[in-house]
Amino acid sequence: MIKDAELAQYLQSIGARVAAAAQELDKQHVGPDSHFKEDNSWMFSTDEFHLVNSDQLNAFTTGGSHMYVYEQLMQTCRSEDELAAVVAHEFAHVYCRHVQKGMNRQMWSLGGAAALGAVGYAAGGKEHGMEYATYGLGLGVVAGQFLGMGYTRDDEAEADKFGFQFYCRAGWDPARFGDFFQQLIDKGYDKTPEWQSDHPTLSSRVQAARTRAEQLPADAASWRSPPIADAGKFAELKTRAAQVAQTTKKDTELGKAQLLLRSVPSCLLPVDSPGQKDAQEQLKAAYAASQAKKK
Repeated sequence: MIKDAELAQYLQSIGARVAAAAQELDKQHVGPDSHFKEDNSWMFSTDEFHLVNSDQLNAFTTGGSHMYVYEQLMQTCRSEDELAAVVAHEFAHVYCRHVQKGMNRQMWSLGGAAALGAVGYAAGGKEHGMEYATYGLGLGVVAGQFLGMGYTRDDEAEADKFGFQFYCRAGWDPARFGDFFQQLIDKGYDKTPEWQSDHPTLSSRVQAARTRAEQLPADAASWRSPPIADAGKFAELKTRAAQVAQTTKKDTELGKAQLLLRSVPSCLLPVDSPGQKDAQEQLKAAYAASQAKKK
């Protein structure tokens, strides 16, 4: 994490505004059923928003009280509106309990893969049992990931929906919520067909944001508040973040930490970048090597 008091306070201030807006909607019982299944008071009192030193364009949440914004993301944002939209989207993942849902889906996927592996072993008999089991297990994992894409797209669309509400209620410009996604489109990131991605297309997310802005009630104008940092101050904070990132001390664990940061699946782009995929493969190889040593 980038340790700088001014940057930490700024990101925390954005997050606090988002969380406060979400808490007001919680009191009005606005949200998906998943939000209200268990106690949710912790979502609005212990949140911590961190800036981390990584050149990946990403942000993510652990599903609990911690949310992480990558320094490259902050550099890519052209305004506080764009950064606040991303933070609101991430907080909506927590509000809707998407991480917990994802864990349940992953368990289902692994269970299905194991079942296919068993079927493969039985079909292969003594001579080809292990070979067929391997094929069955691999097919099960791929199928589970593919079938899970639809759920993940739904989660991302839901996070956009409620993130937009938090963002607007917190005082930022409704017309600007889709600006970051539009910027990604302009940079050529919206080329993957939706059925091949675990995210909605960027163009559909921009259109949904515009439609929501047009459908806001007449009193929505009263929700507006000045930004925490105006355009000039925001530019200064970006410069400060770049400078602090360059001078952040590196310890012996930094290489592992950077690998983990690079490997986190994208929460913004339709598909993971080559750098993310490479990091994920390195982690898989490291895990396989560690398991081999145990045998």
